[in-house]
Amino acid sequence: MKNVTTDTRHVAACGLYCGACRKFLNGKCPGCKQNDKATWCKIRSCCMANKFNTCAECSRNVQECKVFSNWIAKVFAFLFKSDRPACIRYIKEHGEQAYADEMSMRKSQTIKKK
Repeated sequence: MKNVTTDTRHVAACGLYCGACRKFLNGKCPGCKQNDKATWCKIRSCCMANKFNTCAECSRNVQECKVFSNWIAKVFAFLFKSDRPACIRYIKEHGEQAYADEMSMRKSQTIKKK
């Protein structure tokens, strides 16, 4: 597996960090932003329609957003102990580059629930 990369292009619309994903690093996935087959992702579609890089650019609270807080997201959060709202808050507070740097340092795709 290649080394974890630090690049804001690897921050997914929902706040996951593809730059630390094993499939992405092994060339088996193009990442969320570059994946034209990810039309199933409502979060990605919403951000693209609104010309946002991530949900952090939206004025809505992600926990109240029906697109962000859908059942797929809840299952993902449970299985992977992912706190995607915390990822979006981090991006809002510190910016995408700081988030990419932090996730690269942690070698993690997401901020974990405690």
